[in-house]
Amino acid sequence: MLAIPAVREHFCAMTLKTHSTDIQAEVCLPTTDLTADIGFFTKTLNMRMDMIFPADDPSVAVFSGHGLRVRLDRGDTSAAGHIRLLTDAPWTDATLTAPGGTRVTVAPLNAPVDMPSTAHAFVVRRLADQAPWVIGRAGMHYRDLIPDRLGGSIIASHIRIPDGGPVPDMVHFHKVGFQLIFCIAGWVDVVYEDQGGPIRLHAGDCFIQPPEIRHRVLEASDGIEVIEIGVPAEHVTEIDHDMILPTPHLRPDREWQGQRFVHNVGKDADWTPARLSGFTSRDTTINAATKSVAGVNVLRKSDADAQWARHDADIHFTFVMSGGMTLEGEGQTPHTLTAGDAFVIPPGMATRYADATDDLELLEVSLPGAFKTTPQPSS
Repeated sequence: MLAIPAVREHFCAMTLKTHSTDIQAEVCLPTTDLTADIGFFTKTLNMRMDMIFPADDPSVAVFSGHGLRVRLDRGDTSAAGHIRLLTDAPWTDATLTAPGGTRVTVAPLNAPVDMPSTAHAFVVRRLADQAPWVIGRAGMHYRDLIPDRLGGSIIASHIRIPDGGPVPDMVHFHKVGFQLIFCIAGWVDVVYEDQGGPIRLHAGDCFIQPPEIRHRVLEASDGIEVIEIGVPAEHVTEIDHDMILPTPHLRPDREWQGQRFVHNVGKDADWTPARLSGFTSRDTTINAATKSVAGVNVLRKSDADAQWARHDADIHFTFVMSGGMTLEGEGQTPHTLTAGDAFVIPPGMATRYADATDDLELLEVSLPGAFKTTPQPSS
């Protein structure tokens, strides 16, 4: 049922046909000067006038253009309306006001992603101290791993779905600078544009979703858990109503804004000495696939001794996937960390990962992907 009376001030339904998808609708706006508005909507906004009445003393005019149908009514006493036009064409003014009061904002059709400057901070988020999980979209449970979002530069979420099965998702995409999905428990099936049929992500595996790649989550196991990283923290998700997945072509080398899709499988990885003494590392290939926009590595304890070190990455986030360690930082009280804990180390701060257990496994995410690590004398 359409609750037309509840939204009468804003929308007028023109025609409803039973058992049909044909619905014509128009946005209703007040006007205090219909005569002058006719010139504004036709000449300034380049819209077409479709209707005007009554003939002897017009009080209503209907215009269409830019994917919008507008009904101006001199007898409408509601507050002045606001139209937002999205276009790639150049406009002299970004904000206009019609003679009859309607405010018009002109914005880019494909605005670039706004990347806020990082508000650097030392952050430790312990699972034991965390408030209860929050139930979010589609019944999923969320933990926020960086509460202040480092000034809006990044969001890191621990997400779980207690009861698996089909996921009520639609084909969609994200307007982001970087996005990572790392599975830490269970499995999830996802289908991606130009990447063939559904792909199952197991624990230890990860995807990077390049900016605006279309995808759809299909099904998940009971107890699925993932770490999701998004840059910036606030980004737009859009539904693609036209694309059907899977797409007919397999194009593994396709790039979206300079980044390639990555499905990295943990069990197939090679382990090499890590940037930090005392650890080995497996590279998820994300640094290469994003042309160093970001890097993602998994660290494990080695036989060497852990040492103090500094890094110069803009963002350096770590999640403890298993085991435990003591995080020591200059000027900081040591933190005993276990599985489910997360931390952020700001650039230039000396730290050491001490007392690592044999089963320690860390997920390390950095922006940019290539950065410098400098060993420090023992403190």
